[in-house]
Amino acid sequence: MKGLFKKINADKIIRLGTYISVAFLIFHLLYIIIAFPFLPPFLPLFNQMPWGEERLGIKIEIFLPFIIGVSFFFLNLVLALRLYEKMPLVSRILSISSLLINILFIIFIVRSIQLIV
Repeated sequence: MKGLFKKINADKIIRLGTYISVAFLIFHLLYIIIAFPFLPPFLPLFNQMPWGEERLGIKIEIFLPFIIGVSFFFLNLVLALRLYEKMPLVSRILSISSLLINILFIIFIVRSIQLIV
């Protein structure tokens, strides 16, 4: 475990991408937990679907973007750490891409909850 943190802290871009992604994930989870009691039973989460009931998801599905964001973060982190010795540029790109994915999920959740509440 100590070697894992050494690899993360060795590169400035990977360190910033990882720590900011973790901060965004924590903010994302806290925002959902705080807003959860105030949400209606059905939420417009699936915006690419046709207008009507197909767009609506049940209240618990508000956690889907968070779960997807966490899975992308851990997948990109594992790949970045495994590839760091051979291809540091790819590791940096994976770290930044997980950061961007988390930013987009936060924007989606915050805008969706602001629309509803």
